[in-house]
Amino acid sequence: MLDILSTTVPIYLTIAVGYLTTRLGLFDKGDLRALGKFVINIALPAMLLDTLMKNRLDDMLNATYVAAYAAGSLFCIVLALNGARRLAPDEPSARPYIAMGMAFSNSGFVGFPIMLLVLPSVAGVALALNVLVENIVLLPLALALADWQDTPARNRWMTIGQAIFGLRKNPSVISILIALALSLLEVRLPSTCSRTVALFAQASVGIALFAIGGTLCGLPFRELGGKVAAITAGKLLLHPLCLWLALLLCALAGLPALPSDLRAALLLTGTLPAMSIYPLLGMRHGHEKFCAAALLATTILSFFSLSGLLALLRNP
Repeated sequence: MLDILSTTVPIYLTIAVGYLTTRLGLFDKGDLRALGKFVINIALPAMLLDTLMKNRLDDMLNATYVAAYAAGSLFCIVLALNGARRLAPDEPSARPYIAMGMAFSNSGFVGFPIMLLVLPSVAGVALALNVLVENIVLLPLALALADWQDTPARNRWMTIGQAIFGLRKNPSVISILIALALSLLEVRLPSTCSRTVALFAQASVGIALFAIGGTLCGLPFRELGGKVAAITAGKLLLHPLCLWLALLLCALAGLPALPSDLRAALLLTGTLPAMSIYPLLGMRHGHEKFCAAALLATTILSFFSLSGLLALLRNP
C-alpha cells in the first residue's frame, strides 16, 4: 500500500504545481494549450516509441489481451454513450467525451509505473498492447464520434472517413508503426537517436501532468458534478467490470487463456484513472473543463480502486 502511495503522490504533486502556477498567473490558458500540443505531438509519441522498441514483437502481439481490452472497452463505450444521452441532452458532442472518460485508461503515466512496481515482468508488454488498442481502435473511434455529433447529417460519413484516413498523420500511430517495423526487422536505432527519443519520452509525464493541473484552475466544479460523478463511477467500476466480462467471452470463444500476470495487468488497467491527455483532447470541442475535473476525480479515487483490486488479486 505504501509503495503504491509513493508512486501516486508525485503524480498529484505535479498536478498541484500546474494548478498553483496557473493560479498565480505564471501561465495562462494559451500556454497550457501549447504544452498540450507538445505532449500529444512530440513527447507522448516518443514515449510510445521508446517503450515499444524495448519489447519483442512476438511478446507484444497477444491476441487474447488485445481482443479482451478492445471488446471490453468498446462495450463500456456503448453503455457510456447510452447513459450520456441523459447527462448531456443538449450537448451531443459532449457524449463521446463522457464515454472517453469511462473507457480510456491512463496506461502510460499512472499504469506503467504502478505495474513496474507490482507486475514488473509484464509492465512493458501491457503498456505496448494498451497503447496499440487505444491509439488504433478506441481513440480514432471516439474522436470520429465527437466530430460526427458536431457535423451536419449530410457530411457525417465524410467525417468518419476523414478520421480513419487521418490516422496516417497521427504522431502516436506513426510511432507505433515505426516501432513495430523496427522490431519486425530486428533493427536497432543508433544510440544517439535512441537517447534523443528517450529524452523526449522522459519529458512527457511531467509536462502532461503539469498542463492538466493548469487546466483545472478556475473550473466551476459545482456545475460539472453530474458528469464528473458519472465518469468517475464508470471509469473505476464499469470499465474493469467490462474487461472482466470480455475475458470470459474470450475464453468462451476459444482464445488462449492469459497468463496470470497479464490477466492481472488487464484488470488493473480498468481501475486506472482517465488518460492524462483527456482534457487536452476535450479542447477539440470545448469540453476540457469537465474532462479535467473528471481526470482529477478519477486520479484521486483510483488509489482506492487499484488498492482494492490488488488486494483481491493477492487473496483470490
